[in-house]
Amino acid sequence: MKTIRIIGFMLASMIAVQGYSQAQFALGLKGGLNFSNLDVKQSAGANYNNRTGYHAAAFALIKFTKIGIQPEIQFSRQGSKYTFNSQDFDANFDYINVPILLKLYTIGGLNLQAGPQVGFMSTAQLKSTVSGITSTQDVKDYSKKSDVSLAAGIGWDLPFGLTIDARYIFGLSKINDNVSIPDTKNKTIQVSVGYKLIKLGN
Repeated sequence: MKTIRIIGFMLASMIAVQGYSQAQFALGLKGGLNFSNLDVKQSAGANYNNRTGYHAAAFALIKFTKIGIQPEIQFSRQGSKYTFNSQDFDANFDYINVPILLKLYTIGGLNLQAGPQVGFMSTAQLKSTVSGITSTQDVKDYSKKSDVSLAAGIGWDLPFGLTIDARYIFGLSKINDNVSIPDTKNKTIQVSVGYKLIKLGN
């Protein structure tokens, strides 16, 4: 239901601003790689490394000359790999993310982008390997159901509908819901390629 409401809001926003003749509208799909890690307040000797994941999204773009607004609905696989007490861990967190970005266009479709992002956790698993034996634990009960972040990056909107983006997304809220675990936040680098399937306006 939340996803349906968000889609409805995106469409309503596009319709509401159609009275502006200078506006351009687009709907598209995008996807790419995540290079994610965890920002742990007190790592207690643990060594954290990037985890490579992926994301896929639908997006809308409302553009007024040099300014654009781009809301998205995105599936994102995040987490971290780390070592602690000679044990290897692989933390996998899946989110439905909803970023809403302000895009400032410069030259030839190049743009700066920034804005808030809200994420809703769908999966939280911790895989551990000890003496060659691997086990997986569901840790969703120990995790926050939502995550608030800020995203900032650069993009390139090409004339034929292709888009290229690179963003850094840093968490503002902790994702762990267990007082015995140090405060932990997400941080992710995203590299995306997308395509505008529908384009309206000037």
